[in-house]
Amino acid sequence: MSQVNDFVINIATVNGSGSQSANTILLKTLFRMGIPVGGKNVFPSNIQGLPTWFWVRASKKNYTGRRELADIVVAMNPQTLLSDSKLVKTGGVLLYNSDMRFDLGNLRKDILLVAVPIKQIVDSVAAQGKIKKLLANIIYVGVLADLLELDREILNSAIKDQFDGKESVVDVNQQALEKGLEYSKNYLKKENFPYRAEKQDEVNSQTKGKIMIDGNSAAALGLICGGATFSAWYPITPSSSLVENFSKYAALLRKTDDGKNKFAVVQAEDELASICMVLGAGWAGARSFTATSGPGLSLMQEAIGYAYYAEIPSVIWDVQRVGPSTGMPTRTAQADLLSSVFASHGDTKHPVLIPGTPGECFEFGQVCFDLAERLQTLIFVLSDLDIGMNLWMEDEFKISSKAYDRGKVLSEDELKKTTNYFRYQDVDGDGIPFRSLPGVKHPAAPYVVRGSGHNSKAQYTESGDEYLEVVDRLTVKWQTAKTLVPKPLIDQKKAKVSIVAYGSAESAITEARDLLRKEGIETNYMRIRSIPFSLEVEQFLSEGQRIYLIDLNKDAQMLGILKMELPQLGNQMISLRHYEGTPITADKISEFVIKNERG
Repeated sequence: MSQVNDFVINIATVNGSGSQSANTILLKTLFRMGIPVGGKNVFPSNIQGLPTWFWVRASKKNYTGRRELADIVVAMNPQTLLSDSKLVKTGGVLLYNSDMRFDLGNLRKDILLVAVPIKQIVDSVAAQGKIKKLLANIIYVGVLADLLELDREILNSAIKDQFDGKESVVDVNQQALEKGLEYSKNYLKKENFPYRAEKQDEVNSQTKGKIMIDGNSAAALGLICGGATFSAWYPITPSSSLVENFSKYAALLRKTDDGKNKFAVVQAEDELASICMVLGAGWAGARSFTATSGPGLSLMQEAIGYAYYAEIPSVIWDVQRVGPSTGMPTRTAQADLLSSVFASHGDTKHPVLIPGTPGECFEFGQVCFDLAERLQTLIFVLSDLDIGMNLWMEDEFKISSKAYDRGKVLSEDELKKTTNYFRYQDVDGDGIPFRSLPGVKHPAAPYVVRGSGHNSKAQYTESGDEYLEVVDRLTVKWQTAKTLVPKPLIDQKKAKVSIVAYGSAESAITEARDLLRKEGIETNYMRIRSIPFSLEVEQFLSEGQRIYLIDLNKDAQMLGILKMELPQLGNQMISLRHYEGTPITADKISEFVIKNERG
């Protein structure tokens, strides 16, 4: 009996072989058949030649995170064939390219071996040159399409969409698909294949009202909806596609009536130059941002401190990757937490937003500018490679109807009614001063932005008392930020065990909690979405007896910040760290909790 709409496929290929298109076609076909699905690409940082793996997770229970073992492994890379065979779970399938001439007969007796002569099939396709080599990937899609019984009409439409209507490319790929299907029908025993994909009708479809999108695309759309008009950046993996998509979408959505652009994107000479341009635009009143990753963030430190002390609203969107130094540019991590919250030298604390899904990337793209301008400060948004570059299933996006919050900005008329306006003076106790914008026609409007020692009047000073007045006010602003940042998402079951996570760990949590429930362990759950921590975070932690905190970094950075901000609660938290560069799995979370609970 086949296992329907519930399987994991791991496709092992070589980077630069064109497999990404084929894998995306497979993923989108399953999604359009109404099956919940997610994709995780584990790929090397070089352009061509090293091993790459693409995980497709189909699950009627909406489990779309990565798994440690796959039901089906498609092995196309001779370099990793033996190790890839170990990724097949007992009772699963190893579909491999028989051109690799490995004797797999004695490899494993507990899995189904499916040999496909890829070169022989490709040679039968009427194509020439480079494209013929790329067709190997569509061959395995064709074989899987027959074995899984994928909907042909949907599959063909996915091919057309992937190649954007380029008829010659679409035609040759559909020919290759037919050859793969034909081989499977003629030579493979489908009745032995233990998995099947079943198209869902409109009533039962679990993907109705959903989209497939990556976090960088979602962030670009969110930033546009949030009012962004200026971006300066320097390309760096894995954030480059964010600004590229912002430029593409803004060219469609941010136009004047006569067709001119209402935005600007500048590729700077380096990361320090890019953040300086962004701060200049933020000071002038534009909603401005840059996108980067850890190494770029390191290079921005001097300007980040300036933005904090001069109180200039802007946004840094950091798509995190593994470090230190160059690290592993195409592996995911949550290791920029400390370097963002405390960025630059001296006593700095920056508000940080932490989306857990592409949907929240879209949401926070709108929220981040309101916070930056309300708080008059630099806002960090910490995504990561898993969210930023992988395809996730999301609800259709909804644009906020809320008016932009420009914060305490004084107009010309308001300045006329105001006496003793001083740029860095707190008049109402929330730690946030009033500001004016360049170009406002009033003699009190212009001010000198000071990153050096200054008093409440923006005058230079080296007086200790005047310095304390300013930095102590910034501490009050930090307390105000706690009431404005996104609150955590909490599912309180009044259990004795709690799980706390943040960011992309979200994709594994639902399944992990279900696995624990099967073992008799009920759990509460909180996902932190911002720093500083709102009152809800403190309340949740104070109620938990045993708290497992998930950090995708070696040094348990979130745990460290919680202990610093809430020292009375730190000792009851147990750290689960995952930092080898792949998305964390539900198996790892549940096994860790079970081991600690049962000793």
